Amino acid sequence: MTQAVASFSDFAFAPSIVERLQTLNYQQPTPVQAQAIPLILAGKDIIAGANTGAGKTAAFALPIIQNVITGKARDKGNWVSHLIVVPTRELAKQVADNIVSYSAHTNGKVKVVSVFGGVSVNSQMLSLRGGADVIVATPGRLLDLISSNAVKLDKVTHLVLDEADRLLNLGFTQELQQILALLPKQKQTLLFSATFPEEVIGLAKELLVNPVELALQNEQESTLVQRVFTVNRETKTALLAHLIKQHQWQQALIFVSAKKSCHHLSQKLAKRGINAQVFHGDQAQGARTRVLNEFKNGDIDVLIATDIAARGIDIDKLPVVINYDLPRSPADYMHRIGRSGRAGEVGLAVTLLSHDEYHHFKVIEKKNKISLPREQEAGFEADEAMPEDIKTVAVAKPEGTGKKKRKKVPAANQDIWSKS
Repeated sequence: MTQAVASFSDFAFAPSIVERLQTLNYQQPTPVQAQAIPLILAGKDIIAGANTGAGKTAAFALPIIQNVITGKARDKGNWVSHLIVVPTRELAKQVADNIVSYSAHTNGKVKVVSVFGGVSVNSQMLSLRGGADVIVATPGRLLDLISSNAVKLDKVTHLVLDEADRLLNLGFTQELQQILALLPKQKQTLLFSATFPEEVIGLAKELLVNPVELALQNEQESTLVQRVFTVNRETKTALLAHLIKQHQWQQALIFVSAKKSCHHLSQKLAKRGINAQVFHGDQAQGARTRVLNEFKNGDIDVLIATDIAARGIDIDKLPVVINYDLPRSPADYMHRIGRSGRAGEVGLAVTLLSHDEYHHFKVIEKKNKISLPREQEAGFEADEAMPEDIKTVAVAKPEGTGKKKRKKVPAANQDIWSKS
């Protein structure tokens, strides 16, 4: 069990950090903060797994700020001492904004720069003149800046991989390897994520020196309620519209499996009197930023998104997340639903489950060690009869990875119907 830490002042942070945390009304540290911060301050490498909304960003950001303001002055030139690598543009900006906020009382001692694609590289190059104390970067744009000699990594003292399971997965392997090859051998490495699938744990350990593993995913009682509604595929949209209207959800984040599905579902909801905006990787960065900010501010009630919205994005008091389509990865299911019920707030995650998704959802449950009862909504009941022959199930790949992968699943394994 995690020992309680009375306040952030127990960590012996600089007064400027403690004062800022008091201003932000940060009270007792969360379990991941209570365990990770002392280890990071002591120079340990760590692998930290904690539920979404558990305060992971502050867990690594606060020790980094402490290190910057108490360490030696930054070397002149285009070097960086603390590098944070993240998988998405939105997360890069969010993490950088958080660090800037936490260091607001340090009289400008901490220079933070976020770099990511989709926007002009020239402005980011200008921001990096004279180097930086902290860079928060997506892999591709970071490599672009390195090739332009806008930044050097050979004096990095601290490396953080946020959403590390995604970065260590196949989609980022080559880019991450190029970045790691440019870093000094002696550095402190910190890995944070809500999930660490078995297939990436071995690779993660290869990057660290005698790492301390923190697994806090289940230490806090969840404030997130998960509900699963079985429904025929052809009545999914009607059920979705019914639930939104019946419960009068002021904000709802709906996940679909593909970019084109965002617009298709938006059009179908519009015919039912529900105005929904879309959020996916084909949009220009300016449009993505605008839509996300409007959703966070409550100017958009319903947002339909692909899995680029599943990682790290913090939406204050989001009441409900809806899985219209299932994610391909069981880990992404946990990241999706973690957009609601954050930081102790009550939240709701709804999954609309059609017959062709039964088997895949059982895989998701098994991998995440959960078991959820199946419900039906009056007027939208799914047919109980299932064909006895072998079904073909389409499992959509993540955004930008190509065609859908199809696999055959025995009908016996599909029929997991549970009456309510």
